Amino acid sequence: MSVPQPVPPSWKDLGKSSLDLLGKDFPIGNTFLEVKTTTPSNVVFKVAGHKPTEGAIVGNVEAKYTDRKHGVTFTQGWNNANTLLTNVELDNQIVNGLKIDLNASLHPQSAHSHDAEKAAKEVVKNATLTSTYKMPGLHTRAALNVFKGPTFTADAVFGHDGFLLGTEATYNVSTGAITKYAAGVGFSAPEYAVTLLAGESFTRYSASYYHRVSRDVEAGGQAIFDTHRSSDGVKIEVGTKAYLDSAAFIKAKMSNAGVLSLGYTQALRPGVKAAFGLALDTQKLSGSHAVAAHKVGASFTFEG
Repeated sequence: MSVPQPVPPSWKDLGKSSLDLLGKDFPIGNTFLEVKTTTPSNVVFKVAGHKPTEGAIVGNVEAKYTDRKHGVTFTQGWNNANTLLTNVELDNQIVNGLKIDLNASLHPQSAHSHDAEKAAKEVVKNATLTSTYKMPGLHTRAALNVFKGPTFTADAVFGHDGFLLGTEATYNVSTGAITKYAAGVGFSAPEYAVTLLAGESFTRYSASYYHRVSRDVEAGGQAIFDTHRSSDGVKIEVGTKAYLDSAAFIKAKMSNAGVLSLGYTQALRPGVKAAFGLALDTQKLSGSHAVAAHKVGASFTFEG
């Protein structure tokens, strides 16, 4: 008897385990703050901001309402660049497994033209309609970007007994040409995952792996080669994550450029989390440029 196939990950989530291991929980070079609260009526309010090492503070506020009964989610955000970010999702209502969402970014003060159509394009900077369909063994997505091209992007991932095969292509409606394509293969198991990707029209190649060594230890790595920057060679990064207890963990990663990154995350109490990051350029541990080569950062999250 054949074993029921699980729903494979989406195209953008191929290799996600290793990418999260090497990319998340390293708040380096920035200070982040996020406050999230949930009301009894399923409205989630979030205020977030970060201060980069150089430049002004970037912040945004967001309200998200979910109607679980009808499968509708509405999200409205506003950032300090005076951009309104709107997202509407409809999940499992038309066909089981089908999700439709509309993303749009609006700049209310951008309209300077007296022509109504042109003024509308100045205000609406982005509008993307996306449909996602998933079922056992298949995860597909199709997106239409109305104001960029317009362009149509489609991707699909097929899965069978842990083996994954995925592809993506972008078609420019105005020029009638395929502007970008990619493909990938992988294998995913509960304890480990391996992914090989050829992206950016087969000009950027990456290989990644993830291994849950034990309940408290994870390890992973990735290698990237960009044909447009062949002189840089292959970029390699390896990392690990270790849980100290149920409320804290540490992460470390090292690149072949000699940069050692460390991260420490601590849950101070339910809903309150702090994370600290440090990046050391091991090739510049001494000398006049030693201090400038190293970076620190912190992140604080409050949720209630």
